Amino acid sequence: MTASVDPDRSEWDVIVLGGAAAGENVAQYATQFSGLDAVLVEAQLLGGECSYWACMPSKALLRPVEVLGSARHAPGVASLVEGAGLDVPAALARRDVVVNGLDDTSQIRWALDTGIDVVRGYGRLAGERTVEVATAAGRTRTLTAGQAVVIDTGSSTMIPPIQGLADALPWTSRDVTNLHQVPRRVIILGGGVVACESATWLRGLGVEEVDLVYRREQLLPHSEPFAGQLVGDRLQAAGVRLYAGRTITRVQRDDPRQTGVGLPHGGEITALLDDGTTLLADELVVATGRKPHTENIGLSSVGCPDGGYVEVDDQQCVRGVDGQWLYAVGDVCGRALLTHMGKYQARVAGEVIAAHATGRPPPGGDESWLNAADGHRGLPQVTFTDPEVGSAGLTEAHARAAGIDVETVEYDMAALAGTYVLSDDYIGRAKLVVDRATDTIVGATFVGAGIAELVHSATMAIVARIPVPTLWHVVPSYPTASETWLRLLETLRTQRHPTP
Repeated sequence: MTASVDPDRSEWDVIVLGGAAAGENVAQYATQFSGLDAVLVEAQLLGGECSYWACMPSKALLRPVEVLGSARHAPGVASLVEGAGLDVPAALARRDVVVNGLDDTSQIRWALDTGIDVVRGYGRLAGERTVEVATAAGRTRTLTAGQAVVIDTGSSTMIPPIQGLADALPWTSRDVTNLHQVPRRVIILGGGVVACESATWLRGLGVEEVDLVYRREQLLPHSEPFAGQLVGDRLQAAGVRLYAGRTITRVQRDDPRQTGVGLPHGGEITALLDDGTTLLADELVVATGRKPHTENIGLSSVGCPDGGYVEVDDQQCVRGVDGQWLYAVGDVCGRALLTHMGKYQARVAGEVIAAHATGRPPPGGDESWLNAADGHRGLPQVTFTDPEVGSAGLTEAHARAAGIDVETVEYDMAALAGTYVLSDDYIGRAKLVVDRATDTIVGATFVGAGIAELVHSATMAIVARIPVPTLWHVVPSYPTASETWLRLLETLRTQRHPTP
């Protein structure tokens, strides 16, 4: 859909460079109560990576895998699905519905209905409060912001400098979330969230051979060690082959060619590992990290280095740029490459821009609305593998590295009544990281089926700095997985006051 914006208009109060989820949020929060106007500048699909290439399609693919897996562990249902696989065409069709067939008409309609304009084209900074937009028609438009410019240009898959890898045209996260043909054999390079989730749905969709190659000894290396161990055990049980502590040194592909997103990009792939092992596959997925889109957005025109992450303060204002007019949100900041955290940063930035422009205080007059430090302390995340991994705040290792005097407590979630009713072979574990000095929780991790909704309670406890004694009075419903909070606190009390 083409945005209905006056092609000769050149001035707005707020210009957002990039129209992903965070960009949409910052435009909305900057304008909704302030009287300011805003425009989103986007060359690709409005809504960005999350809507079309990451969060939404990946969860759409994981959901049927999860449902079938749960059915296989539920007496009374297991016999009905014994030997059954997924209806792959139906699963992929549902994914296509979730991503709107890669059509952003509804996103543009939302923006226009909200009073936010959209300009199609590739935007670059061109000096203070100035953005140049190269349109598909070959025209260059110069836009000027009366109040602020916000960078939300996102990130993309980083291709490691491995001999032959780039020439082999490997799949990235965009291909694996939008696959249209299920390969028989797949190699996944990486051991983080994207790699583990991809292995889960690819195996569930019927990929016969899935090889996971990762250079660390642990999957999900930024999580508590037991999280990667439990996920790895379940992946192996599902037939995924794990190559821990290994990397690929050379890749060769027969007849590599650009066939389109989600289709095999050529013939057979040969991958040589650093221990001499040779793997053969029909496709290779690169999931080794991401890089920010900052190399060609004109940062040097405002005195910032081109490329790399954009450094911001806790109001999301870009450091090193005078005048409080340039902000950055989302992946480009490098603070937390998570959609919900980018949207949180956008809400803060939007409130800051509106407050500066109008001179009015934020809602309720509470200045904490204008500071993103608290939200980053909570840092919630869920990895939708089998089992799920949910966390908030710091791991034990990260807390100790930060100089916090910590004590920890763990609990086997299979011992809960709330999880036993889900499955008699439930596998899960929970852990809290407590700051001894303040007796507050600074980190929590949950692993198991259905734990995603536990993360928000942990985030609240961390952000609000709720003392452990107060948490005793937060009574969990029975029988639910939230009872793990009670068991963790009981275990912590026993650790502190052992029976003589």
